[in-house]
Amino acid sequence: MVRHWTATIAHVQLMIGIVLYSQSPIIKYYWNNFTEGSKDLSTFFFGVIHMVLMLVAIAMITIGSAVAKRKQTDKDKFKTILLWFSLAVSIIFIAIPWPFSPLANRPFFR
Repeated sequence: MVRHWTATIAHVQLMIGIVLYSQSPIIKYYWNNFTEGSKDLSTFFFGVIHMVLMLVAIAMITIGSAVAKRKQTDKDKFKTILLWFSLAVSIIFIAIPWPFSPLANRPFFR
């Protein structure tokens, strides 16, 4: 159940993220002013890096879920889930614009 619901929630979050990505004024600026936007690290982070890292993380959750489903024992299933999901969460934490991030920092509260 954990494997299934984690993958399902991740895919729902992906769909919500794609909708928000397409409506973001930062993203619209980045794609309308591609050369200028690529020079600014913060704009480039939101235009490309954030999206790519989140897609990779969701792909890792999906792959880990599929691989774990095919394992025979519960111990092997949980080891596989731990490995793939931990890597995905690590990538997600890297892709978040933390206040201390060198790529793009945003305050916790505005």
